[in-house]
Amino acid sequence: MRKLFFSESACKETKLHSAPHSWLPLERGNLSKSSAHASGGTSIESLMKMPEPAVLPHFKPADYVDILAQIHEELESCPLDEKSCLYLLQFQVFRGLGEAKLSRRSLQSAWEKASTIHEKLIFGAWLKYEKKGEEAISDLLSSCGKCSQEFRLLDFVSQASTGSHDMSYDEESDEFRGSAVVHFRIRDDMIACDRRKLAALSTPLYAMLNGGFRESYLEVIDMSRNGISPIGMRAISKFSLSGRLPYLSADAILEMLDFANKFCCKGLKDACERKLASFVSSRQDAIDFMECALELGCSILAASCLQVLLNELPECLNDEQVVRIFSSANKQQRLTMVGNASFSLYCLLSEVSMSTNPTSDVTLSFLEKLVESASDSRQKQLALHQLACTRFLRKDYAEAEPLFSAAFSAGHLYSVVGLARLTSLRGNKHFALKLLDSVMSSRWPLGWMYQERALYLDGDSKLENLNKATELDPTLTYPYMFRAAFLMKRQSVEAALMEINRILGFKLVLECLELRFCCYLALEDYRAALCDVQAILTLAPDYRMIGGRVAAKQLRMLVLENVEQSTTADCWMQLYDRWSSVDDIGSLSVIYQMLESDTSKGVLYFRQSLLLLRLNCPESAMRSLQLAREHAASDHERLVYEGWILYDTGHCEEGLQKAEASIAIQRSFEAFFLKAYALADSSLDPSTSATVVSLLEDALRCPSDRLRKGQALNNLGSVYVDCGKLDLAAECYINALKIGHTRAHQGLARVHFLRNNRTGAYGEMTKLIEKARNNASAYEKRSEYCDRELTKADLQMVTKLDPLRVYPYRYRAAAGKRSMWVCHLLCST
Repeated sequence: MRKLFFSESACKETKLHSAPHSWLPLERGNLSKSSAHASGGTSIESLMKMPEPAVLPHFKPADYVDILAQIHEELESCPLDEKSCLYLLQFQVFRGLGEAKLSRRSLQSAWEKASTIHEKLIFGAWLKYEKKGEEAISDLLSSCGKCSQEFRLLDFVSQASTGSHDMSYDEESDEFRGSAVVHFRIRDDMIACDRRKLAALSTPLYAMLNGGFRESYLEVIDMSRNGISPIGMRAISKFSLSGRLPYLSADAILEMLDFANKFCCKGLKDACERKLASFVSSRQDAIDFMECALELGCSILAASCLQVLLNELPECLNDEQVVRIFSSANKQQRLTMVGNASFSLYCLLSEVSMSTNPTSDVTLSFLEKLVESASDSRQKQLALHQLACTRFLRKDYAEAEPLFSAAFSAGHLYSVVGLARLTSLRGNKHFALKLLDSVMSSRWPLGWMYQERALYLDGDSKLENLNKATELDPTLTYPYMFRAAFLMKRQSVEAALMEINRILGFKLVLECLELRFCCYLALEDYRAALCDVQAILTLAPDYRMIGGRVAAKQLRMLVLENVEQSTTADCWMQLYDRWSSVDDIGSLSVIYQMLESDTSKGVLYFRQSLLLLRLNCPESAMRSLQLAREHAASDHERLVYEGWILYDTGHCEEGLQKAEASIAIQRSFEAFFLKAYALADSSLDPSTSATVVSLLEDALRCPSDRLRKGQALNNLGSVYVDCGKLDLAAECYINALKIGHTRAHQGLARVHFLRNNRTGAYGEMTKLIEKARNNASAYEKRSEYCDRELTKADLQMVTKLDPLRVYPYRYRAAAGKRSMWVCHLLCST
């Protein structure tokens, strides 16, 4: 995943083999607990220095619901040419919420609703940048006869509007003073032109050839000093007669373009622009022609150059010439280059540059242009805040403060965080608190406000504010990490572990896994530590730990020395056990280890992708799927993985085609399973159920391991339940449980419930809760099968385990509403 404002490349490699490992007792043999705590306690603490939470460079409104409602309302009534800007704002709101899928959808809508060519190319390039690494999907779609439209280059020559730019005059009444043919001398060459046709190219030429100027009576006019060659002048003469440009070199057309610009020949200029636009095929072409386009105000040529440059993001921003074009463009040049979409362009460029290096001069220059391009209050809030964040990271504190202040004054409440940090850096924590208190007193406080306030407090007051921050916003990572580190310093390692597990139970955060890794080291539980570092490497292969000083791969190798090695058979058994106990992180770790030696890498990468999807890591899951495709042992296996790639990116029909192509080569469990899954998801026709049942039965007749067969039996049971065939469904769930598919308890509970056996349903869900390591969803489902008090207790547990699950809040809100209605009814009677 792209992360803003985290630079790991600057950290130097730590040479672990030459450094004393007092913090990591890796000597072989037994170590006493007392010696480990005595020698390792303080050094473990040194690993757990808690950096302050970053000042996020996002648009973070005080009320997300309100701003999204405003945008929705404006979208319904605004003119078409304003829709893309509103979708861009919606994208920024979702980006601030961390909603990758919703922000991508908004970007797609901005591209679809683009009303100008400039908007189309900017949002198309942005989508391509966001989908970096997904080019394989476009290739797969092409193999199915479908093309990903946003990856196509636009044809500016055909899409840009054309019009007649010639002079209009009456052939009969307009009398020309000079001869019908006029000759232009260019050094030793004479070029004959039709005076009347040439004069029709522009008002200045008309005035020169048929006005009060001396040239109106001359038969030979010297053009040697006007920067036009004989070849160019002959082409202009031919254009005046036919309205078409002959085939010429780019240099000759550039001469003609300069001529057209000098003499205001709009039609000729337009034709030259279009012809030059067809010559732009490389980055250097785009750079060379862009300078000419901006100088002469050629919008079509500039847009064609812009498209080529944006198509090479982010690599092109390493080119100083490209950066200079974007960072030095004045208001008029930006209008030529991108029309009225200047804000959208610099939003894109700033985002790309920030993700590469948030403190670079390039980022700074783009953000300054973004501020210049902002037109309304919301755009100014975003631009000023982002520029302030970059200034803050560069330690340009004097420049950052007025920017944070301006963003805050414009209505961006979150910018008070920047102001408070700057005040604190000057040693005035008391005033930083006053700033935050003034904001909190004016509205309903938010979680980040209490988190920020805690930074300027100590002791119990700090912990109280962090606890309040977690209560209001459980997704904030810093409070959990601080509390865990605080407990570690007090030698309460088990308590620290429980604290960090609270957030890892519902949100997979690399920094939290790293902190838990340190906890396991303190407990000398090296196998658990190995599990976490291998999960980290699965999610981020190049991750660096201990403040970016050490590669996670190095730490893994050191910890591995203290863990007994497992055979391939042992690993498969561990994978079955962890998968059955719904231990997704543990399963990831086992697969990581198996990938080092197992030859069936395609199958393992595929399993890895399934786990990553369950852990809500779609980008990592897609990377694993593509690796599965690369390591497929056969064509029919590769087609299955291609089908899943297409299915997971919303191309269900094409996914089905791949499944059928795989089955045509060889009948396999995975091919039938994919076809059944995609068909069940894509068709609302009840008759499809019979086909899905048949496909799943075909899958079960093919060789596979019990992990996948358990899933197939579970899915088959669900189809039977939907068809009302409860006996067959129960049989499927029971068979799935026999081979260790623990989640089948949930399906069997549903069968019991539909047979009016709530006690049996409750009992099945209790078994799932006891077996599953991650069991928030099991508590939620069990709440449907018990009385009101037990339901409330289960839903309270759901919220404790996973505060992001929505149903418990809805249930409690509905129950509260019913209670209020009953009270109102009693009072009225």
